[in-house]
Amino acid sequence: MATYILVHGAWGGGWSYQTIARGLRAAGHDVYVPTLTGLGEREHLASPAIDLTTHVRDIVNLIEYEDLSDVILCGHSYGGMVITGAAAAVGGRIRTLFYLDAFLPRDGQALWDIADNDARRHYIDAQRDRPGLIAHPSVSSGKSSSPRPLSRQPLLTLIEPLHMTGEERKVLNRTYVYATRDAPTIFTKFYEEVRADPTWHVVTVPTSHLVMADDPEGLIRLLLDEADRQNRSA
Repeated sequence: MATYILVHGAWGGGWSYQTIARGLRAAGHDVYVPTLTGLGEREHLASPAIDLTTHVRDIVNLIEYEDLSDVILCGHSYGGMVITGAAAAVGGRIRTLFYLDAFLPRDGQALWDIADNDARRHYIDAQRDRPGLIAHPSVSSGKSSSPRPLSRQPLLTLIEPLHMTGEERKVLNRTYVYATRDAPTIFTKFYEEVRADPTWHVVTVPTSHLVMADDPEGLIRLLLDEADRQNRSA
């Protein structure tokens, strides 16, 4: 039995993993699907004061209070920032960092630093009506097709830098899943960075960035394979 924590991206919530969580639980695994503070069903806690440290602490507290270890920690998109920060705090409790078409920061980088110019422009323009809280691009354009309301993302979560501690080196396994349908994307550079690195397991999937919505069964298989792959190498 494996233990999974599935971390959603910006503007989202744990609801984005509903189908994935059901599939993993049906296979006999423990699955935690937290929603980050101020987002999803926790948007009543939204505040411009929420920063990346808050969201990292959401995951670290879950691991510590539930006394979890040997965790497969999956982060989608912005969730890559969060799981990297969690590894810097409690890397010894994490078995695998699983980046799902996600941002991959280096020491001292904020998401702002590794985003592109269009994204940075949006982060500023889409919080002018509610300073410190950024509307999703599709909401701003009036073209949202999300099955759930999309929350506003606190600006500080995107501009606070992440700092490594050395604890993250205790994580033995790293996987990067790159979605190719709309390539090149903002995530192409992270895929290019790790695909030739023998310390990484790298997978491509023929979906859009919303991997869990486009191919939930495929993502379930990838996550199950991750547990099996590590069992075989143990």
